[in-house]
Amino acid sequence: MKIALCHSMQYAEKVKEVADFYRSAGHEAFASSFNDQYLGLNDEEKEKLKLFHKYEKDAMREHWNVIEKCDKVLVLNFDKHGIPGYIGGNSFLEMGFAYILKKPIYLLNPIPKIPYYETEIIAMKPTVLNGDLEKIYE
Repeated sequence: MKIALCHSMQYAEKVKEVADFYRSAGHEAFASSFNDQYLGLNDEEKEKLKLFHKYEKDAMREHWNVIEKCDKVLVLNFDKHGIPGYIGGNSFLEMGFAYILKKPIYLLNPIPKIPYYETEIIAMKPTVLNGDLEKIYE
Protein backbone atom coordinates (compact mmCIF):
# COMPACT_ATOMS: atom_id res chain seq x y z
CA MET A 1 0.00 0.00 0.00
CA LYS A 2 1.16 3.54 -0.78
CA ILE A 3 0.21 6.16 1.81
CA ALA A 4 0.57 9.92 1.32
CA LEU A 5 1.18 11.67 4.62
CA CYS A 6 -0.15 15.22 4.92
CA HIS A 7 1.10 17.21 7.87
CA SER A 8 2.49 20.37 9.35
CA MET A 9 6.23 20.67 8.94
CA GLN A 10 6.34 21.69 12.63
CA TYR A 11 5.98 17.99 13.45
CA ALA A 12 8.78 16.62 11.27
CA GLU A 13 10.01 14.28 14.00
CA LYS A 14 6.56 12.75 14.62
CA VAL A 15 5.98 12.46 10.87
CA LYS A 16 9.23 10.51 10.47
CA GLU A 17 8.08 8.11 13.20
CA VAL A 18 4.78 7.50 11.39
CA ALA A 19 6.51 6.98 8.03
CA ASP A 20 8.94 4.55 9.66
CA PHE A 21 6.04 2.67 11.28
CA TYR A 22 4.36 2.02 7.92
CA ARG A 23 7.63 1.23 6.16
CA SER A 24 8.52 -1.34 8.82
CA ALA A 25 5.16 -2.99 8.06
CA GLY A 26 6.10 -3.25 4.37
CA HIS A 27 4.17 -0.25 3.05
CA GLU A 28 5.34 2.87 1.27
CA ALA A 29 4.69 6.04 3.27
CA PHE A 30 5.43 9.42 1.73
CA ALA A 31 5.86 12.46 3.93
CA SER A 32 6.80 15.74 2.31
CA SER A 33 10.02 15.21 0.41
CA PHE A 34 11.41 18.11 2.46
CA ASN A 35 10.55 16.58 5.85
CA ASP A 36 14.07 15.44 6.76
CA GLN A 37 15.37 19.00 6.38
CA TYR A 38 13.17 20.03 9.35
CA LEU A 39 14.47 17.43 11.79
CA GLY A 40 16.16 19.03 14.77
CA LEU A 41 15.17 22.62 13.92
CA ASN A 42 13.32 24.86 16.35
CA ASP A 43 9.84 26.22 15.48
CA GLU A 44 11.17 29.54 14.18
CA GLU A 45 13.69 27.83 11.90
CA LYS A 46 11.00 25.43 10.66
CA GLU A 47 8.65 28.30 9.84
CA LYS A 48 11.32 30.12 7.81
CA LEU A 49 12.26 26.96 5.91
CA LYS A 50 8.61 26.13 5.28
CA LEU A 51 8.07 29.46 3.54
CA PHE A 52 11.17 28.94 1.42
CA HIS A 53 9.95 25.50 0.32
CA LYS A 54 6.48 26.78 -0.52
CA TYR A 55 7.65 29.83 -2.43
CA GLU A 56 10.88 28.66 -4.03
CA LYS A 57 10.59 24.87 -4.30
CA ASP A 58 6.90 24.49 -5.21
CA ALA A 59 6.29 22.20 -2.23
CA MET A 60 2.50 22.20 -2.62
CA ARG A 61 2.58 21.01 -6.23
CA GLU A 62 5.23 18.45 -5.41
CA HIS A 63 3.06 16.86 -2.71
CA TRP A 64 0.07 16.90 -5.09
CA ASN A 65 2.10 14.54 -7.29
CA VAL A 66 2.63 12.24 -4.30
CA ILE A 67 -1.07 12.22 -3.42
CA GLU A 68 -1.97 11.42 -7.01
CA LYS A 69 0.20 8.26 -6.97
CA CYS A 70 -0.84 6.92 -3.56
CA ASP A 71 -3.66 4.58 -2.55
CA LYS A 72 -4.61 6.39 0.66
CA VAL A 73 -4.08 9.78 2.25
CA LEU A 74 -3.39 10.15 5.96
CA VAL A 75 -3.58 13.59 7.55
CA LEU A 76 -1.42 13.73 10.65
CA ASN A 77 -3.51 16.23 12.56
CA PHE A 78 -1.70 16.81 15.83
CA ASP A 79 -2.67 19.48 18.35
CA LYS A 80 -1.47 22.95 17.34
CA HIS A 81 -2.32 26.54 18.31
CA GLY A 82 -4.35 25.19 21.22
CA ILE A 83 -6.66 23.28 18.84
CA PRO A 84 -6.91 19.50 19.28
CA GLY A 85 -6.38 17.70 15.96
CA TYR A 86 -5.53 20.92 14.12
CA ILE A 87 -5.64 20.84 10.32
CA GLY A 88 -3.85 23.78 8.75
CA GLY A 89 -4.56 25.40 5.43
CA ASN A 90 -2.04 23.35 3.50
CA SER A 91 -3.24 20.01 4.87
CA PHE A 92 -6.83 21.07 4.23
CA LEU A 93 -5.89 21.84 0.63
CA GLU A 94 -4.24 18.43 0.32
CA MET A 95 -7.41 16.81 1.67
CA GLY A 96 -9.26 18.59 -1.11
CA PHE A 97 -6.83 17.19 -3.69
CA ALA A 98 -7.40 13.69 -2.30
CA TYR A 99 -11.16 14.16 -2.28
CA ILE A 100 -11.25 15.26 -5.92
CA LEU A 101 -9.00 12.31 -6.84
CA LYS A 102 -11.41 9.98 -4.96
CA LYS A 103 -8.66 8.78 -2.63
CA PRO A 104 -9.66 7.46 0.80
CA ILE A 105 -8.86 10.12 3.41
CA TYR A 106 -7.85 9.27 6.97
CA LEU A 107 -7.30 11.55 9.95
CA LEU A 108 -4.99 10.43 12.73
CA ASN A 109 -7.08 12.29 15.31
CA PRO A 110 -10.71 13.49 15.43
CA ILE A 111 -11.97 16.28 13.21
CA PRO A 112 -10.97 19.60 14.77
CA LYS A 113 -13.44 22.27 15.76
CA ILE A 114 -12.20 24.93 13.34
CA PRO A 115 -14.63 27.64 12.26
CA TYR A 116 -15.20 28.12 8.55
CA TYR A 117 -14.11 24.73 7.27
CA GLU A 118 -15.14 22.07 9.78
CA THR A 119 -18.20 21.27 7.65
CA GLU A 120 -16.03 20.85 4.55
CA ILE A 121 -13.81 18.38 6.39
CA ILE A 122 -16.90 16.43 7.46
CA ALA A 123 -18.22 16.48 3.88
CA MET A 124 -15.03 14.79 2.63
CA LYS A 125 -15.97 11.83 4.88
CA PRO A 126 -12.56 11.08 6.34
CA THR A 127 -12.08 7.97 8.42
CA VAL A 128 -10.82 8.92 11.88
CA LEU A 129 -8.13 6.58 13.23
CA ASN A 130 -8.30 7.97 16.79
CA GLY A 131 -4.52 7.73 17.09
CA ASP A 132 -4.34 4.06 16.00
CA LEU A 133 -2.14 3.85 12.90
CA GLU A 134 -3.14 0.24 12.27
CA LYS A 135 -6.80 1.17 11.66
CA ILE A 136 -5.81 2.36 8.18
CA TYR A 137 -5.67 -1.33 7.19
CA GLU A 138 -9.37 -1.90 7.93
